[in-house]
Amino acid sequence: MVYMLLADGFEETEAVAPLDILRRAGVEIATVSLMSDLPVRSRNGVVVQADIMFDRIDFELLEMLILPGGAGVALIADSPAAMDLIKRTWEEGKKLAAICAAPSLLAKLDFLHGKRVVCHPSVIDEVKAAGGIPEPGFAAVRDENLVTGKAAGASIEFGLKLAAVLCGEEASEEIRRDIHYAHRF
Repeated sequence: MVYMLLADGFEETEAVAPLDILRRAGVEIATVSLMSDLPVRSRNGVVVQADIMFDRIDFELLEMLILPGGAGVALIADSPAAMDLIKRTWEEGKKLAAICAAPSLLAKLDFLHGKRVVCHPSVIDEVKAAGGIPEPGFAAVRDENLVTGKAAGASIEFGLKLAAVLCGEEASEEIRRDIHYAHRF
């Protein structure tokens, strides 16, 4: 099971594009509300009906945790339970994905030392200070069990990279062709 953690202020493109791509790939994925209610409001006021509440996550089934960026990253950082989930996911060697500002959460937990990453320019200093190795020429990067994406404009590349990690390069390429996506960073 793949879980995507949503908090008010999340960047909708960074959540919905990868979510769509992974569902096209047949991945079992649930959106998770960190808020006190299932509807979560994005940074631009788009209301998303999350699939489950945070306390319903079954960690034993968790294969990958996805963290979209946006202002919701601050709410995740302020949630001890959310930060514990990220920490446990990392420490147990499960897959972790973060895009835009969300890699800063991994920097706060000191998980980026020696890892190749991409992120939004607003958090690059945090990422570098935590030992992350920026890969400026890429939209999405995989380094072992970590996948990072640059920003909203890289959401499709990020989603395709996630599909490749979870389902293989062939499945990712098939989706790329299906959606007629040709742009490569």
